[in-house]
Amino acid sequence: MNEAEAIKKQKAKDLRNNIIVAVLSIALIVLGVLFFIQRKEHVVILNDIKAEKDSIQIELREIAAGYDSLSTENDTINEQLFVAQAKVRDLLIEVEQTKKVSYQKISGYQKQVTTLRGIMRNFVVQIDSLNAVNKELRAENLEVKKQFKKVEQKNTQLSKEKQNLQQNLQRASMLEARELHAEPLNQRSKATKYAKRVSKIRIYFVLSKNPTAKRGAKKIYARILRPDQLLLSKSENNLFQFEDLKIQYSAMREVNYEGQELPVAIFWDNSNEPQLMPGKYIVNLFADGNEIGETSFFIKK
Repeated sequence: MNEAEAIKKQKAKDLRNNIIVAVLSIALIVLGVLFFIQRKEHVVILNDIKAEKDSIQIELREIAAGYDSLSTENDTINEQLFVAQAKVRDLLIEVEQTKKVSYQKISGYQKQVTTLRGIMRNFVVQIDSLNAVNKELRAENLEVKKQFKKVEQKNTQLSKEKQNLQQNLQRASMLEARELHAEPLNQRSKATKYAKRVSKIRIYFVLSKNPTAKRGAKKIYARILRPDQLLLSKSENNLFQFEDLKIQYSAMREVNYEGQELPVAIFWDNSNEPQLMPGKYIVNLFADGNEIGETSFFIKK
């Protein structure tokens, strides 16, 4: 092999080596570019996944706040709300604690978020419906209470009117003693003003005409109060009913009343009693549980 051929062969070898180097260089550059592009795409993917994760967390917090704002008096719905709220909290904790997140997981989380949001909307519809019904019921209940109060007021008014009517009827049917006067008498049944001569006290009156009064036997009771406000009475057992009490009387007379005027005289016998004290005496008459008259008289020393 001469020198010219050797040089030619060497040149061909150098050319081939240069081509290989050039190809390898180009391949290295392409690989570098591809790596850079892939890395950049990977960073973009990670940022997108992080953004989706953040969005899911925000949505879950909004759903949790939405559940917190829901309220109802229905126990069944409250139990369902509690379960749904627990699912939202658990999913939020899972998303927050997950470090490596893929598109597949993000897709799964989004589906769960969509489901939970749909469940919350259903609760909102149910609760709004219940609240509307409750509002209507409360309005009806308020109206019923108003009507009941009106009826109660009317009944109270009727009861008062009935009571007034009964009182008026009772007053209308009460006996009345007119021309009532009392006077002390001596042993000859003559009027006297002196204490040492008083043998008896006569109480005279006329029961007025009253067609509405109950007819038949009636007991008329007289109470005679001394000047010292003590009652003249023969016995502690001489009692009659007045309102809610049983009180003593001084003298009693039973008469037969037929609705017409009836003169009546009641006597207090003092012949076997201590001498009466001087002063003013008060006489009260009672019949049918009512006071029907009052008068007074004086005795001198």
